[in-house]
Amino acid sequence: MTALVLDGKRCAKDTEIRLEAQVTELKERTGRTPILATILVGADPASATYVKMKGNACRRVGMDSMAIELSETTTTEQLLAKINELNDNPDVHGILLQHPVPAQIDERVCFDAIAAHKDVDGVTCLGFGRMAMQEPAYGAATPAGIMRLLEANDIALEGKHVVVVGRSPILGKPMAMMMLNANATVTICHSRTQNLPEFVKQADVIVGAVGKPEFIKADWIKDGAVVVDAGYHPGGVGDIELAPLVDRVAAYTPVPGGVGPMTINTLILQTVVSGLKQLAE
Repeated sequence: MTALVLDGKRCAKDTEIRLEAQVTELKERTGRTPILATILVGADPASATYVKMKGNACRRVGMDSMAIELSETTTTEQLLAKINELNDNPDVHGILLQHPVPAQIDERVCFDAIAAHKDVDGVTCLGFGRMAMQEPAYGAATPAGIMRLLEANDIALEGKHVVVVGRSPILGKPMAMMMLNANATVTICHSRTQNLPEFVKQADVIVGAVGKPEFIKADWIKDGAVVVDAGYHPGGVGDIELAPLVDRVAAYTPVPGGVGPMTINTLILQTVVSGLKQLAE
């Protein structure tokens, strides 16, 4: 069996071409440009790299980005004040608070302070609830990117058994809800699930979102499954042991180059959508 490679790089690039045209038209019509504000608290090198990549992605489609850097000693109150300032700024159309923040900050309180119409990363409780209830909302960027990648490759989900391994509030949980909304049958597992291999063996679609390198073993996964690996770890490996699977599954996301590009691309897509809505008002 020759597996279909779910190429996130290609899908993201195709989307960027469309987004660039939309941004150009919006600029010509309104004289204004969608702006994504990114907030980086502290000096974590990986977080700084991610924020830089998001700024580069904005520029590739003709958007602007506003990079806000706060010190490692920033308090919850200080961060909330900055978020509220951005909420009130009509020139900002999306707000991203880079995860993780320093330990002294109440991250959930700060996430939930982001205005719903600017929550383009899909991190608020309100956004999660509205998405789960199939009301208008911006989905969490990584699972929403996965759904877009599967759709772009005509991967059918209706009636399929999807096993999501992971339960984080910005990946595993919203992933399960999006799959359920696509009429899949969903099982949510995690690192403490008993008899985990038995659940994974039932999966028509397996989503690795547990945050541990190659935690999900290849021999747990049945032939012909669709394999989505949302992890990325040093050495270029994901959450799933992928190498032995490429000749016996129906489709898989490579690591890197699968889910990762779709996460940033979905953030940019949702910022453009937000800009279009706000500038049309």
